[in-house]
Amino acid sequence: MLQEGSGPAPPGGHQGLALGGLRDPGGQPSPSPALSLPQGVPVLFMRSDGGLTPMGAFSGSRAILSGPAGGVVGYAVTTYRREGGQPVIGFDMGGTSTDVSRYAGEYEHVFEATTAGISIQAPQLDINTVAAGGGSQLFFRSGLFVVGPESAGAHPGPTCYRKGGPLTVTDANLCLGRLLPEYFPCIFGPDEDQPLSRDATLQAFRDLSADISASLGPGSALSLEEVAMGFIRVANEAMCRPIRALTQARGHDTSRHVLACFGGAGGQHACAIARTLGMSKVFIHKYSGILSAYGLALADVVHEAQEPSALVYAPESYARLEERISALEQECIRALEAQGFARAQISTEAFLHLRYERTDCALMCSAKDHPATPSSCRSGNFEASFAARYSREFGFTIPGRAILVDDIRVRGTATTGLGQEEPVAAAKAAAHMEKVTRCYFEGGYQDTCVYLLEHLSWGHSIPGPSILIDQNSTILVEPGCTAVVTRLGDICITVGSGVVRPVGPRLDPIQLSIFSHRFMSIAEQMGRILQRTAISTNIKERLDFSCALFGPEGGLVSNAPHIPVHLGAMQETVQFQIRNLGANLREGDVILSNHPRAGGSHLPDLTVITPVFWPGEPRPVFFVASRGHHADIGGITPGSMPPHSHSLQEEGAVFISFKLVKDGVFQEEEVTKALMAPGQIPGSSGTRNLHDNLSDLRAQVAANQKGIHLVNELIGHYGLEVVQAYMAHIQANAEVAVQEMLRDFARRQGEPGRPLLVEAEDFMDDGSPIRLKVAVDPEEGKATFDFTGSGHEVHGNCNAPRAITLSALIYCLRCMVGRDIPLNQVSRAAGWRWRWW
Repeated sequence: MLQEGSGPAPPGGHQGLALGGLRDPGGQPSPSPALSLPQGVPVLFMRSDGGLTPMGAFSGSRAILSGPAGGVVGYAVTTYRREGGQPVIGFDMGGTSTDVSRYAGEYEHVFEATTAGISIQAPQLDINTVAAGGGSQLFFRSGLFVVGPESAGAHPGPTCYRKGGPLTVTDANLCLGRLLPEYFPCIFGPDEDQPLSRDATLQAFRDLSADISASLGPGSALSLEEVAMGFIRVANEAMCRPIRALTQARGHDTSRHVLACFGGAGGQHACAIARTLGMSKVFIHKYSGILSAYGLALADVVHEAQEPSALVYAPESYARLEERISALEQECIRALEAQGFARAQISTEAFLHLRYERTDCALMCSAKDHPATPSSCRSGNFEASFAARYSREFGFTIPGRAILVDDIRVRGTATTGLGQEEPVAAAKAAAHMEKVTRCYFEGGYQDTCVYLLEHLSWGHSIPGPSILIDQNSTILVEPGCTAVVTRLGDICITVGSGVVRPVGPRLDPIQLSIFSHRFMSIAEQMGRILQRTAISTNIKERLDFSCALFGPEGGLVSNAPHIPVHLGAMQETVQFQIRNLGANLREGDVILSNHPRAGGSHLPDLTVITPVFWPGEPRPVFFVASRGHHADIGGITPGSMPPHSHSLQEEGAVFISFKLVKDGVFQEEEVTKALMAPGQIPGSSGTRNLHDNLSDLRAQVAANQKGIHLVNELIGHYGLEVVQAYMAHIQANAEVAVQEMLRDFARRQGEPGRPLLVEAEDFMDDGSPIRLKVAVDPEEGKATFDFTGSGHEVHGNCNAPRAITLSALIYCLRCMVGRDIPLNQVSRAAGWRWRWW
């Protein structure tokens, strides 16, 4: 993007030029354009942290998210201020992906992130990306409607681009009448001189609809509009997941936010996204199609200075901290003054990178809202800031533990003073309607009014359904919603309830895909709560934990992408508790287990299981569970994983069906006794870190409680019968998916008409062999895993119980087929068999 007017404006000089996210139409970095500028005009680059920096200080690693960061600045400066300080969710939907972020008065930064598998330690705005954009491809796979992550790109682009591209979300909107080709320039086709092709899109959807109807069988045929609408609903649900992660999983109420929608494709989905999330207002800036570029012009010029520290945050260190903060502030001021800014334009903010002693989770804290006290630094009460943020992020603090200062950082900001917009003229007559078209919504086709934004004025109110068009974007105002033009020419949409589509227990492939996302979201949010509220390094930083949702019989329904060996074995743990406790499982109970015969992996992996009850149902309707690796639970060596143990008791505390919570009361005294019990064995010790054990167990209970809340919310919306029916549908669909993958694997690797046999052999440290032969039936799509010839059980701790063996088989299966497979119970109940002699 190239945007003028972003630099300082010295008297008699020229404003600067802001650059960020330069890309060619195919999405690849383009060479810098030859800029012919008057002498002395500064060139500024956008960074991932939302600030501008001069060319000489520019670093590529700090600009990876420069484009999305411009959008965050854009809606922070516009939407947040114009909506009276109400928290805002940014929804930036482009061609290949959608970026979501949150702004509530200050930018939310992260200081380490992984992009394309590369870990980058640099300040950047907290932006979550999901692979669902206008160019995301549409698939019907194994009975599911799938959107992305593959993208059509700029070339060949969607089917409607006339270059032989695949069906995409853009095609689905075109098919439903939500995009009007006559308002697009004629730049498509091989010679880039033709309009969008609605005919090509409709023909491709006819072909896909025929394939889907043939797969579903008689009586289940779907029209091409139903198919296109189904893909739109699935794409919307995929884009809602990261928004829930930004809000619900962090303790914020999604419905209390404004949805700031921008990006070329965002306006077509804004009302549906807001309605799904319970949000009542959508704000669309008049430059929404190019808000990321506009945000570059509004951004401040930033200079940061940072240095490492090894001080304890205590009174004896305050003088040294003040000295270093002052030195870094002067460095930032000098750097910004050298760029032509007056001292009055410059402000600084100090940060300390703080963490509790014996933890690895450091938080970059500002004292902005925590003024100095007689017992704090002169720069502010950083200890109060750290405690407040730690409590907000993780749900607890650690009183009495020393706080360490890892880094001292100062952020200097020079305000350009840009961003003043002129109001538009007030409406003097009714809004001019261009035409009436037909658009497809949940209730079928409806007459939809079309307006050009350039002909709308302040005060015009546009009821839905309607389409608002400008040169850079198309905004869909859905039925039940009303758009109003604001004083500055922006669009504010009040979102109504709309048509509630009834959902029954009968299988609907579109609803199946939506439920798949909802179930997965439950497990993901459980994982985030566990990470936030745990205290140990193993769970909070190393992420050695897993969360999952199980059906009433203990079958795995959904899981977040956590630890593979956990996810394959946790089902065994839940089913063991159902068999072992039966009617003794009551509401308000939480079970703790780690025993190998109860589905455990190794003893430090403690599994916490909570039954989910529903009014009127005598038995649990679901189960939620979390498994986390505790650093120590006693035994003959620290860490509870001795290499030379010969009995479970030597490895630490053992739990089979221990009621961690009974009738809603956390059994701290009893679990403490159990964790200290290994100390009664000669040469052994009880747990060496009881405080962390108890804190992490409470965190696992809290994660399960979040899962229960989300399951109950889902049941409250759809009804128990429907939710459990789709649980069964998803498990049945997984069976079909695994069988198809096995058939495909056999066809690719084997000979036609013959079973495929693959085998491998490996050895343990003591020489014991592990032999595995896998026979795949290409007709039935089933596999037999045969361990004949493997070594006998060893007199030590390297033996695989049933649960671990099943986990290993699922892992082998995923490696063989080369694709993600459903990890719920049917991937083994119907897809494969195993034997071990």
